[in-house]
Amino acid sequence: MTVGKDVSSLFTDVVNCMQTENLELKKLVYLYLINYAKSQPDLAILAVNTFVKDSQDPNPLIRALAVRTMGCIRVDKITEYLCDPLQRCLKDDDPYVRKTAAICVAKLYDINAELVEDRGFLESLKDLISDNNPMVVANAVAALAEIQDNSVRPIFEITSHTLSKLLTALNECTEWGQVFILDALSRYKAADAREAENIVERVTPRLQHANCAVVLSAVKMILQQMEIITSTDVVRNLCKKMAPPLVTLLSAEPEIQYVALRNINLIVQRRPTILAHEIKVFFCKYNDPIYVKMEKLEIMIKLASDRNIDQVLLEFKEYATEVDVDFVRKAVRAIGRCAIKLERAAERCISVLLELIKIKVNYVVQEAIIVIKDIFRRYPNTYESIIATLCESLDTLDEPEAKASMIWIIGEYAERIDNADELLESFLESFPEEPAQVQLQLLTATVKLFLKKPTEGPQQMIQVVLNNATMETDNPDLRDRAYIYWRLLSTDPEAAKDVVLAEKPVISDDSNQLDPSLLDELLANISTLSSVYHKAPEAFVTRVKTAAQRTEDDEYAEGSEAGYSESSAHTADGAASPPTSASNVPYAGARQPAPAPSTSPPAAPLPDLMGDLLDMDNSAMVPVDQPSTPASPPLPVLLPAATGQGLQISAQLTSRDGQIFYSLLFENNSQIPLDGFMIQFNKNSFGLAAAGPLQVPQLQPGTSAATLLPVALFQNMSAGPPSSLLQVAVKNNQQPVWYFNDKISLHVFFTEDGRMERGSFLETWRSLPDSNEVSKDFPGITVNGVEATLDRLAASNMFFIAKRKHANQDVFYFSAKMPRGIPFLTELTTVVGIPGIKCAIKTPNPEMASLFFEAIETLLKG
Repeated sequence: MTVGKDVSSLFTDVVNCMQTENLELKKLVYLYLINYAKSQPDLAILAVNTFVKDSQDPNPLIRALAVRTMGCIRVDKITEYLCDPLQRCLKDDDPYVRKTAAICVAKLYDINAELVEDRGFLESLKDLISDNNPMVVANAVAALAEIQDNSVRPIFEITSHTLSKLLTALNECTEWGQVFILDALSRYKAADAREAENIVERVTPRLQHANCAVVLSAVKMILQQMEIITSTDVVRNLCKKMAPPLVTLLSAEPEIQYVALRNINLIVQRRPTILAHEIKVFFCKYNDPIYVKMEKLEIMIKLASDRNIDQVLLEFKEYATEVDVDFVRKAVRAIGRCAIKLERAAERCISVLLELIKIKVNYVVQEAIIVIKDIFRRYPNTYESIIATLCESLDTLDEPEAKASMIWIIGEYAERIDNADELLESFLESFPEEPAQVQLQLLTATVKLFLKKPTEGPQQMIQVVLNNATMETDNPDLRDRAYIYWRLLSTDPEAAKDVVLAEKPVISDDSNQLDPSLLDELLANISTLSSVYHKAPEAFVTRVKTAAQRTEDDEYAEGSEAGYSESSAHTADGAASPPTSASNVPYAGARQPAPAPSTSPPAAPLPDLMGDLLDMDNSAMVPVDQPSTPASPPLPVLLPAATGQGLQISAQLTSRDGQIFYSLLFENNSQIPLDGFMIQFNKNSFGLAAAGPLQVPQLQPGTSAATLLPVALFQNMSAGPPSSLLQVAVKNNQQPVWYFNDKISLHVFFTEDGRMERGSFLETWRSLPDSNEVSKDFPGITVNGVEATLDRLAASNMFFIAKRKHANQDVFYFSAKMPRGIPFLTELTTVVGIPGIKCAIKTPNPEMASLFFEAIETLLKG
């Protein structure tokens, strides 16, 4: 099982081994159950009695193992049986069992939130915060924090009573228990400065911990409470205490250094005094990896001050002579940023830049010119004497940003550069080939030159540039700017001077400072991925939806149109993308119960190769106005008897009870019995592969047999763009191999967790770029009954989100999801009863749009 082989067929035999007294064997059996229970929910119930029995075993290890495994199985049918053992284990005499049960409550909440609340598990968890064992307290806090993250209403709030319990447990539990407790405490808002000081005093010893996660969590906690503390002496002392632990983190291995540096970057933006005297620890070592060097450089710029700038410049100058080009560029740019940040040090920074220019290393010179342009902006009319030195390097410039910066300097100081027209003319020869950035600067610089020196040379130059920029370019920015300049110059040259030569705002220190509100959020998430990415958690984490949220979704989906109009108007406006070409419609995707076989073979069990990704349940896809158990439509014939020497094969992909099957019907119209049937799929876009043997009995002449072949996904992927083609090979012992083609219907793969709540739908729609939106018209399809259509789509796991009116049309919004979490956000626009539907979709995989439209056309036609 561990090496990827499918051994799900042994499920019943393995379950029989659960009764063993051998603890190691029992652990292996439980591991097997966790892996395969999802694909064998009916058989998993066989294990329930043993679980219940084990949860009362004299050995606490077995009791804990039983309750942990029941929590990991995640099969709805088992959750009811889990409640009583879990209730007992939460009050068990052994702390190991209690701490395991605490985590199990969080797992159960994820499966069935209502059940957890109804059975009083949340209250039991809160009681465990007062437990006398610190590890139980830590696990209870971790479970409550996870439940709170998945809940829309307040569940876990620390009070002054629980605060003292958590602070007491903090000193005695393991390092990861301390992290859970510190993270929970960091969300607590102290009532006043005195309480904040008391909390910080109890937490400060954690700064000396050997585990860097504990140190960072303690720092986060202290920073949060420092916002409330009013005494400057206390704050100063805390800053002194936090410096050594943060410095110690920089002696760890490079990966931990990097995480620490990303967090320190945030801390020094809020409290630079903490590390103001420790700048030397951020000096780069020769053997530091490049990602560590870059982060250290960023922090050095933030900590640079008039007091330490000489040391810092010496370091930067040293870095600018290293071999790593990216690092050298960043070091040169850092010198410029220090000049912009510290006015008193600007002259020293410029002299270092000039020394670097004299080295004549091309990329160093170019980077120096880029930062000197910013220094000129920051300190106008102060350091222009160095322009002559810069002009000596004109011939070596080949990077767009460096060229653009040099052209800006020439244009801005054209009246002080005797040969400014010649210098600009050297760039004009290659104007059409230059990047847009250079062309825009060249256009503006030439206009400045003409306004400052309206002589014959600049007049000819401006004519050439304006002609090039308006006639020879397809860049709208360049063309529009050229037309504006042209009109300004031709109508009112004085007004042109006021516009083009106006005094520019002085630029400020560009130290990559974060927005204050984002910085607050990131500081509250120190020691998490958020503080490493420097992004808010919601920018890269999608929360799992809880049952409570699903219930709310159902309520508004049934009738609430209000509150959606503003957001959905945005959706409707954005739905004007070019239509994709129509493709052939695949076979109708009705759920296909197999005809009774002549002898019913046992269906091969489907392995849970992709875990939750294969957890699909396409409930009966039949039109709503038909009886609930209609006669099955015949399967499409893919290998006619005339082609197959008397063997006829009909087949279609279908979904049953959350799994994908290939439904097949074999008819023997030949004169001989056929047996030994085998099947294989060619590589395909969804990686479909047989997940078990083909179970077909011997076929006598004139008889038929139906079977369901379990199918695994993403096992057998083909390269290239997505295609609905499925190539199948079938053989038996009496005939040659038969090859035939089938079509994959995309809606068979839609998963039952595809329902999105309204806010999440809108957020996902907005987060996807417009290039990911594709639309298509279906002129021949009519929606006659709204309810019937919604039911039909819901049966294929296309979930209704909301409906609104737009002019005289109805606009419906749906969400669907493919395995691997690929969402399809759909907007259907139609007039009920009149032919014509427009379908627009947004998805991270727009290349699958044509397959989606084939599926939607099939479903809408019913």
